[in-house]
Amino acid sequence: MQLVLDWDGTCTEVDGLHMLLEEFGDREVYEQMEGVLGDGLTLHEVIEAEIATISLPLDFAVDWVRGHVTVRRGFAELAERSNPVILSSGFHELIEPILEREGVELEVRANRLDARPDGWRPLWRDEAVCATCGEPCKRGAVLGEPYAFVGDGYSDRCAALAADRIFARDGLARYLDAHGVAYEPFDTLDDVAARLP
Repeated sequence: MQLVLDWDGTCTEVDGLHMLLEEFGDREVYEQMEGVLGDGLTLHEVIEAEIATISLPLDFAVDWVRGHVTVRRGFAELAERSNPVILSSGFHELIEPILEREGVELEVRANRLDARPDGWRPLWRDEAVCATCGEPCKRGAVLGEPYAFVGDGYSDRCAALAADRIFARDGLARYLDAHGVAYEPFDTLDDVAARLP
């Protein structure tokens, strides 16, 4: 069974994109958009509005992320043992520098950034609307083979519901609790590794 990991807030201790938005974006726009996520706006629309407030040169942002984003305990060991796929609603340009810093090579399925000086723009990996959740989501990137999913947030809901096994924390765990869906809680990625065959 394939192991699929969300990136921000799952592999990382804190969501790196949120950290960038809080440090260099418009905090008011960020807070407003997070408040309406799933309430009339799709995740893509929310991310588009939020990252448009960042105008940093990409190389500066990459250096900042390398210096500030930390991975969750057990990440490197789980990566070596299980060769998971990283499935993220974030961006290759902000994920791959952290993988490189950690000395980890994994397949990453994520979006791309057009880091314009007048505001960043997302280049979506997939804009197809999911028949299950009604918006572009991660599910289509993993269908076709059994998988265990590890996640923490809103963008993980639909892919988690299609998984054969779910490890969840934070917002994803609350969502699954509210919908009566069974999952295995985790804090560190050592917790996930300990429960895998």
